[in-house]
Amino acid sequence: MTHFNTTTRVPELARRTGQLGEGERIVPEEVPIAFTYHGSTHAVMMATPADLEDFAVGFSLTEGIISDADEIELVEVVAEEKGIDLQIRLADVQSAALTARRRHMAGPVGCGLCGIESIEQAVRVTPSVRTSALTLTEGEVAEAVRLLNGQQPLHMETHAVHGAAFFVPGTGLIAVREDVGRHNALDKLAGAAARAGYRGSAGAVVVTSRVSVEMVQKTAVVGSPFIIAISAPTALAIRTAEEAGMTLIALVRGDEFEIFTGAERVIPSSDEAGRRVINR
Repeated sequence: MTHFNTTTRVPELARRTGQLGEGERIVPEEVPIAFTYHGSTHAVMMATPADLEDFAVGFSLTEGIISDADEIELVEVVAEEKGIDLQIRLADVQSAALTARRRHMAGPVGCGLCGIESIEQAVRVTPSVRTSALTLTEGEVAEAVRLLNGQQPLHMETHAVHGAAFFVPGTGLIAVREDVGRHNALDKLAGAAARAGYRGSAGAVVVTSRVSVEMVQKTAVVGSPFIIAISAPTALAIRTAEEAGMTLIALVRGDEFEIFTGAERVIPSSDEAGRRVINR
């Protein structure tokens, strides 16, 4: 497998103790990554060149191109002069469906909706996770973020990437992925969890970024009833989570956090011994 550098050292002038001095800083790499299905490019994203097979599977899932990781027959990572081409071969049924709904988009970092062809695509119907029986205790919400904070090696090195993790109660984090783009990190996570055989309904998505509407949409497509974030949500993200029956928790700081939707899935500390199951 071809290895791609995820970081590089760059010279800098840094002001420390009132004076400028020469130094170096480690920064993340960012390259164009194309998603090519049966010879036709569907999307190009600016992303960190790591966990590329996970990225191919996760992007295909969250974009609705496939509904199961097994529907991808092959992912070939091809290094190009100025980027990377993920050449993806789908099963025949999925390939025909993609051809029928083909749209071409280009999404720069932090703007996963750029390049879509209509307002309807931006506000597409979000799958419901309302019937999920999964609950988390208050302690598990805090634990999920604490664990993620300690498992981001690229961020610890560069302080310039987002993280996304999948937290399963009683198990902990089963996957963590990082990327310069928050949407990319979540796509990589979706692919990693799917390839490992985990269903989204088994756990919570945990992210280090703000919660935009697309982060909620992608989490719902994955099937998780929880999105837990370090930063704040947008108003549309809150409305979308409410409509999907998702629990949206944000601004997690230690043991403190804010619940914006689906509070009934979060078990107060005083009730943790008698953990209840939510059936809706």
